[in-house]
Amino acid sequence: MIFIREIEKYIPGEKPLYLALGNFDGLHLGHKKLINFLIAKACENNGLSAAFIFDPHPDNVLSAKTAPKMLTTAEQKAIMLSDMGMGLLIYNTFNNEIARLSPEEFVNKFLVKSLKVKEIFIGFNYSFGHRGAGSSETMKALGEHCGFGVNVIPPVCIGEDIVSSTLIRQSLDKGDIERAKQMLGYYPSLKGVVSKGEGRGKIIGFPTANLLIDDKINIPSLGVYAAQAVNETGKYPAVVNIGKKPTFHEKYPVTVETHIIDYSKDLYDTVLEIILFKKIRDEKKFSSVDELVAQIKTDRSAAADFFKNPEKAG
Repeated sequence: MIFIREIEKYIPGEKPLYLALGNFDGLHLGHKKLINFLIAKACENNGLSAAFIFDPHPDNVLSAKTAPKMLTTAEQKAIMLSDMGMGLLIYNTFNNEIARLSPEEFVNKFLVKSLKVKEIFIGFNYSFGHRGAGSSETMKALGEHCGFGVNVIPPVCIGEDIVSSTLIRQSLDKGDIERAKQMLGYYPSLKGVVSKGEGRGKIIGFPTANLLIDDKINIPSLGVYAAQAVNETGKYPAVVNIGKKPTFHEKYPVTVETHIIDYSKDLYDTVLEIILFKKIRDEKKFSSVDELVAQIKTDRSAAADFFKNPEKAG
């Protein structure tokens, strides 16, 4: 996959451009339906499949304090799009100048003049232009006027629910990993650099890797999870604690600590990904360190038991 940062660097080629528009946060089943249809149509017509994504997300520019946390980083999204077979990915910086563009100005500036699109692919609820004034119907009308095709992809439903990034975040906020997985099509994960923590885990016999997570990324509800730790050396069963260490602190920021079962190598300053499979329990304040240690042993056993079934370990 070709990656371009900023649309000015794109030079139209001989192949017609089939373009996906959206943020594709989480690249869930609804997004995958759109992307797969796009790639198939581009291949059928000897075209170039592409995605145009604003980064940072417009919400983080226009309403940073209330913007929802993201399900995936820009890097993770790029890797997943590449794995799906996307030919080109353009990340373009979003700013207030772009935010003020009318739907017509947006289409003319980006889709017609810069990208010279053949066809575009959007979700049923896609909006664009100043204050989201443009809808999928607006895009259809502009496409007809400007000479490019518009494909509006209907939603994917699970039961009565329309799959969406918002609903996935709500599931994660409840610790409902399985529900989130149903909508994502894969188990959710967190990725970051291992940094030094308080060192208490090693003292009590359960060393943990303290993960530095991008503050724009959505973190599931506080509690303990059965997970898989992934680094450059392999995949390992693990138990993850997401919490504020209430046994030791009255107030403490949320931390993501991973105890990798039967693993003793130094992980400081390395990149670690944790894939969450199941919530074992909610966070709890213990009356003593001994009580905490006893619970950690139980949690570790629960996580180890989960991975005795190879199918559950992915």
